[in-house]
This record gives sequence, C-alpha cells and structure tokens, in this order.
Amino acid sequence: MPRTSVVECPGCPPIRALTFDDLGLIKVIEARHKENGVAKVVERWGDPDSSKCVLAASIDDREFDPLLAVARKCGSVELISPVNGDLRFSLSNGSRVDGGSEEDPVSGLHLFKKKTLQSSSRSCTLLSCSKKGHVVLRSVELPSGDATVSGTPLTWTVCGSGEVLCSKVHESEDYALFGGKRIEVNVWDLEKRTRIWTAKSPPKNSLGIFDPTCFTSATFLNKDDHRKLVMGTKSHQVRLYDISAQRRPVISFDFLEAPITAVTEDLNGRTVYVGNGSGDLASYDIRTGKLLGRFSGKCSGSIKSVARHPELPVIASCGLDRYLRFWDTESRQLLSAVFLKQHLTSVVLDSQFKDEVVGSDAPVIPDASVELDETLDEDKEDTPPPVKRKKKSKEGSGSKKKKTKKVTE
Repeated sequence: MPRTSVVECPGCPPIRALTFDDLGLIKVIEARHKENGVAKVVERWGDPDSSKCVLAASIDDREFDPLLAVARKCGSVELISPVNGDLRFSLSNGSRVDGGSEEDPVSGLHLFKKKTLQSSSRSCTLLSCSKKGHVVLRSVELPSGDATVSGTPLTWTVCGSGEVLCSKVHESEDYALFGGKRIEVNVWDLEKRTRIWTAKSPPKNSLGIFDPTCFTSATFLNKDDHRKLVMGTKSHQVRLYDISAQRRPVISFDFLEAPITAVTEDLNGRTVYVGNGSGDLASYDIRTGKLLGRFSGKCSGSIKSVARHPELPVIASCGLDRYLRFWDTESRQLLSAVFLKQHLTSVVLDSQFKDEVVGSDAPVIPDASVELDETLDEDKEDTPPPVKRKKKSKEGSGSKKKKTKKVTE
C-alpha cells in the first residue's frame, strides 16, 4: 500500500464556480459560511453525452440577467442562464457561420460585456474562433420569447495554415490575440478587423534546424494595457511579449518539463499563474521571471483551466484528475477541493455571488466591555469577606507518633 497523507483544508470564502467536462455536463459548486467554507456541488445541468463535450466557455456575470456562453464539440454554441441553467439561445452546426463544426471545432469563445451594456435593446455579442482560424463576430437578440441572430455576422480568417489552440480578448474588448500550432501569436483590432502585430519566428538552432513554436495558452498581462502578452508553449516555456518594444519575447523562462496548459494573470498586473500537463501549479513575477512559489499539493492530471476571482484572493483550477480546487493566492495553500467524477475542461467564477447570513442564522456578538463591567460588579457583591485561617494548636501536634529508639543489649 502506498503512503498517503491527509491535507486539512481550512475552507474558502463564499464563492460560486461553474465547471464544464468532456460529457457536456455543467456543475455548480458553492462554498458558504455556514458549511465552514467547504465546496459542494449544488446543481447539475444537462445529460451526459460525449458529443456535447464543452470546448470553451465564457461568462458575463453582471448583476442583472447574467449570461453564460458555451461551445460544444458537436459545433453548437449555446447561451445559458448561469442562475438556473435555462437555455436562452442555441446555434446549431447546420449554419457554417457559427465558427465551428465537428470537422473544425471551436477553440476560443468570448461573450462581450461592455457592448451588451451599451446596446439599447436586450442583446449580446459573441466572438468565436475555430481551429482553422475562422473568426465570427455576431449579435444575438434576447427578447422575452425566442432569441434571434440580428444583422449579418462579421467573419474573417486569422491564419492561412496551422491550428489555432488559444485566443484571448482584452478587458477593453477592442483587441484580441490568437496563437497555436505553427501559428505565431498575432494581435487584431476587433473594430477594424485588421492585424496590428505579429510575433517573429524563433531563429534556427545550432544545427540549423527550425523548430516552430506551438502556443497552448495565452492571456493579457494588464487589463489597462493591451501591449503586453503572456504565452505558454508546448515546450514548457512561458514568454512575455511587448508589442511596443519588439517582435520577439522580452522574457522567456522554462517551467519544469511538461507542456504549459494554462496561464492566468493576477489583478496586480505583474503576477501570472502557470499550470502544466503534469499537474503542477505555480506563480511567477513575469517582470523578472522569478518563481514566487509553487502551490502546495500535487494534482494527478493535466491542469486544463485556471480562473482568478476578480475580488477575493482566490484562484480555481481544474483538469483531468476530476477535481476542482480552490487556492489562496497569498499563501498558496489549498482551501477546498471537490471531486466531480468527469474529466474537466474549463471553470468560470461568478463574481456576483454573495453569501448573506440573515435572520436567526446571523451570529449575535455581545458587547465585551459592558459584559465585563457587569460581571465585575456582580463579583464584588457576591464575594464574602475574607476569613483568616486559624493556627494549629500545639495539642494537635501530640497526636503524631513518637519515634522510639531501638535499644541494643
């Protein structure tokens, strides 16, 4: 029998997460104060079907009428309510403008937030990218009845060959980056639909052999600056690009020996969280490439997704070991973990979730100063006057046995 050790988890703050797996199921995980911060599955949406494997997901977690976009292996793109799981809109693979099909699956999906807020009617904007580089930008009307696609979708191609494996839309939602197998990372202006920057291919090695880069994960470093990109490669490298400085990486370093599978930026604009194919998770200072520390504990399978909470110091990770884990970003300790039975493909966090304790469940904290004064007064009244102990009389000492001397003849 192998030796095992039990790790006690302190529990995480009130949080809500949605996970997606290779059988197309969507599971809702919540952690609350009254349950000591232990994460538990509270809902499960959908029926298990391998053809409906979730490839990409994006959430618009606004306070009023939030939305969740999901791209499936069969080529369909769905809009779901993250509150109750109701299907709001579904675009089947019968129309080629959906940006994905069974032969050309979706590799990236983004649900716009700012464009939805600025629109007068109840609509949302979706951007999807397939592995062959077909990008589709469309608007969907969401009235009280059936949803419809409004206007003509905007389409363009970001590559002529290769496979797009990763994509990311900047927080301003004006720029997007794409990269993948035999595709150098490139940045596009979404309003003009033009490429504004492309990375330069790496030089040949000492033997004169050209080794093309395979990008597996990507993110923008800063929410206020679209010029700094962080990329993860199949050759276990993490690269920082600055499109205002040069076309080759500004900083590049290795993370162990497994391919990089997930990269997520922190709110401070200088820390990144890196996950790889062997289940290792660590945080780096991307300005210097210094390892800040590895997260305690070992995952058994490849990490597929890492999500950073926008307010709490918590990140969530999931992967092929079927566990969803919550980590403390400061101490890098495991807060809580839940087993979800299926291989997980992605996780998103709901920032609007609040665990409000009201009514009889709310703890009542007494005023310590008033209670202390009252107890002191009561002690003074009830305490009897001190009584002096009586000294032992000398007669009592005679009760002791006297020692007899042994007389020898």
